[in-house]
Amino acid sequence: MKQLLLPVLVTCLLSGCNGSSSSDNSSNGSGSFVDQDNYQQNSLVAFDENIKVNQAVDLFLYYPGQSVSNVLWQQTSGEPVTLLSNTSKAIAFTPLTPGNYSFQVSFNLNGNVQTLSHSVNVSEADNYINARLGHVVQEGNKVSLRAEVAAELDSANIRWQQKSGPSLSLTGSSLTGDVAIFFDSPEVSQDTLIEFDVSVTQNGISYLDTVAVLIEDSPVIPSNAYFEERLASVFPYQASSDYADDLGPCLYSNQLSSSCTLGRLPLIGQQTPNPEIDDIMDRVLVSHAWMGDRFREFLQTKDPHGDFRSMLQATTGIVISYDIRPSFYWAATGAIYLDADNFWLTADERDTINAAPDYRSDFGKDLQFAMPWRYIKNNDYASESVGADSRESRSSQDGLYRLAALMYHELTHANDFFPSSAWHSFNLSTRILDAALASSTQSDQLAVAYPLQSDNMRALAQVSFGDGNASNTQKAYTPADVSGFFSADQATDFYNYASEREDYAMLFEELMMFSRYDIVRDVAVTNQPAGEMIFAGDYIVNWGQRGRIGDDDIKPRVSYVARRVLPDFDADSVLNSLPAPIAMTAGNNWVENLGISPASRVTLEKNLSFAQTLEQISHRQVIRREYVRALPYYEKPLPKH
Repeated sequence: MKQLLLPVLVTCLLSGCNGSSSSDNSSNGSGSFVDQDNYQQNSLVAFDENIKVNQAVDLFLYYPGQSVSNVLWQQTSGEPVTLLSNTSKAIAFTPLTPGNYSFQVSFNLNGNVQTLSHSVNVSEADNYINARLGHVVQEGNKVSLRAEVAAELDSANIRWQQKSGPSLSLTGSSLTGDVAIFFDSPEVSQDTLIEFDVSVTQNGISYLDTVAVLIEDSPVIPSNAYFEERLASVFPYQASSDYADDLGPCLYSNQLSSSCTLGRLPLIGQQTPNPEIDDIMDRVLVSHAWMGDRFREFLQTKDPHGDFRSMLQATTGIVISYDIRPSFYWAATGAIYLDADNFWLTADERDTINAAPDYRSDFGKDLQFAMPWRYIKNNDYASESVGADSRESRSSQDGLYRLAALMYHELTHANDFFPSSAWHSFNLSTRILDAALASSTQSDQLAVAYPLQSDNMRALAQVSFGDGNASNTQKAYTPADVSGFFSADQATDFYNYASEREDYAMLFEELMMFSRYDIVRDVAVTNQPAGEMIFAGDYIVNWGQRGRIGDDDIKPRVSYVARRVLPDFDADSVLNSLPAPIAMTAGNNWVENLGISPASRVTLEKNLSFAQTLEQISHRQVIRREYVRALPYYEKPLPKH
């Protein structure tokens, strides 16, 4: 049951009575098997006892072994709440005012229409701990759960304990001291509820809340499946789309084992020259409807030049799902796959996204150097992040630059494999993957015309972005060594060396961010700070530049790419307006090298705010290693068949 205990005397939790940490990753805290099912089957199960204002409520349709479909939840009374998964077997919402809230759910059960109702009473009492978010997953899906605690409580005292369901092991998190836990949902033979308690004990008083996840049985993933890890359930954003029945099977299914043909799912540009936004939305798959809403709004309000609508013609579709991280383009399907973290505006929307860190977070940790990057506008970060423990909303403008850079990058990949000059040359009976590989890509040709020279940087990129395994020689490289390798070559970022395709996309992404938004990219070679809590000021610059894309030796490479990705774009005039790169000050830290653009520096110093700005930036970025180096995209290997 969803509950918040009134203050009581401390009782031993199974996960910590003996002070041992040996079972910190065991889901029930004791290492024993948990399989209690005390829930009323064939009913609506509610985790809603003793609910307070601003505390999440979880409601589930629990019909193990039966066929449930066409679900629709509706609120029938009470102050309106946000229901972001109202066609799922579960809803979770956060009441903002006390009172009674009533809901009705209709669904098809084994071919018969059923309707159930439920009411929730919400009190005005103080809420000290909150566990989020109850939802539905398929077996094998990645799951993240997060606890929020009141400011007067120490989150280091958090304890998680599994109360029901098959036992499981956590991934990259611990039952003790972590505000978030991550795990892969276990195999089940029918719908199964997994329940967790989360508690904080302080000054002899214990506070507790509960959260649950419904796990669905799923078909076995074939041995030759294109997607080997379990995918989230998705649906066409526009059910009336002519391609509604083809988007899921062709773009995001564990049953996909051979690329669809262009006749079944053509490139948008093959079907509709100069597409309207509705034409693009006909190709969108989402795990939650709000993601499609936000993507539509982005195209309507943040694409004044039509760049993204034009570049999207080289894709077969767009997939936005809570389980995608990092984003990628895949020539096997012709689609782009976007991390939903780029789209949320409200805390409720963010709650629906899996918060597990990028799988590459620890890659390169054995190296002596780091290569942080950032986009800069007016001598400050172009984008800022909202803390994971904050319930703040954000505007579409707040995430614009981050999303725009991602879109330029991924759509460059699409236009690399499918340039506009080739859209109408493909036979519709050809598989998408075969069409993509029918001839050399534009990026292959760039590598011949303007090749990168540093084999050392290529090899290091495979460590940081590939398999994470460094040789002893690579572990011995100092920041000075890497500065020499990188600065003498013609890449704009470390990620250029990940592959010819990433080199191609990075060049165009950076050009368009400068052209459309007057934003430049910083890149540096620094030390590799150690420790759990790392400040931005801990990164000491050995070498760095702002706006490296303006280097005269690099401009021809950029021009080569731009003329092929967007032929009508006047790239040369933009390149001619690019300022020369600005050198960072070696020995200063990453934050101290923020205000290096001359005009803005004068303004900041004149206002006597520059030092204060640096201090604020340094302290607001209390970051782990992966945050500084996080890349929003990766290259998914193509299948062999």
